[in-house]
Amino acid sequence: MSSEAEGRFHMMDVSSLTSGPRRAMLRTDDGVRIEAVHERFSASVADTAVVVAHGFTGAADRPAVRRAAQALGRHADAVVTFSFRGHGRSGGLSTLGDREVLDLAAAVRWARELGHARVVTVGFSMGGSVVLRQAALDRATATGPDAVAAVSSPARWYYRGTAPMRRLHWMVTRPVGRLVGRYGLRTRVDARPWDPEPLPPFEAVPLIAPAPLLLVHGDRDPYFPLDHPRMLAAAAPDGAPVELWLEPGMGHAENAAGEELLDRLGAWLVRR
Repeated sequence: MSSEAEGRFHMMDVSSLTSGPRRAMLRTDDGVRIEAVHERFSASVADTAVVVAHGFTGAADRPAVRRAAQALGRHADAVVTFSFRGHGRSGGLSTLGDREVLDLAAAVRWARELGHARVVTVGFSMGGSVVLRQAALDRATATGPDAVAAVSSPARWYYRGTAPMRRLHWMVTRPVGRLVGRYGLRTRVDARPWDPEPLPPFEAVPLIAPAPLLLVHGDRDPYFPLDHPRMLAAAAPDGAPVELWLEPGMGHAENAAGEELLDRLGAWLVRR
């Protein structure tokens, strides 16, 4: 057994001695330590686990992420939440959705190691772009998900068409902005530019099938207007199992996802 595998086994063995949520520090393929939480909601035999990928400046223990996990847990046997690199108690620096695919892959792998026969992913905003790219890149591997849902995801990179996105670009590209992110939003951002540029989300969509894909977007999203989800849906090949839900009155990501939407989302993930 490799030292990495031994480390993962040791952490899981220790947390199995305690009741309640199981917490672990996972190690990604590029060596970053990622905090993760596994919560079982059903007493049935392990079947479907939902892995939740939060948005930029989120974390496993943020209230909106916890609320989403509880709602999804009404449908799934278990929910895995985690903090992307540069967020929460995880190590490393945020790469704005690039190397975060490795964080998600580590969480999916952990869910499978815990015995779940079926693992599905749902991501919000930045996490939405990550679940799309991770499903495309890992579709033929053990970390490929069985179904994918992307909520409030961008379709393409470098979008500055709204005031919130212009503020976000200022924060991540300027030294003073990154200080605001670190100390004001508890998010540590890598100052280095992408090299190479990661696969855009709309180019990932055609590579996800045969896994079912759900795209969810609010018609009042202040970050990404409706041309983003429509661009993602249009990228799907004919006959691919893709659905698009345009939600009236919804804003952006996990903070705007109401209980009714989360309930429908959980039912879709388990049913598909």
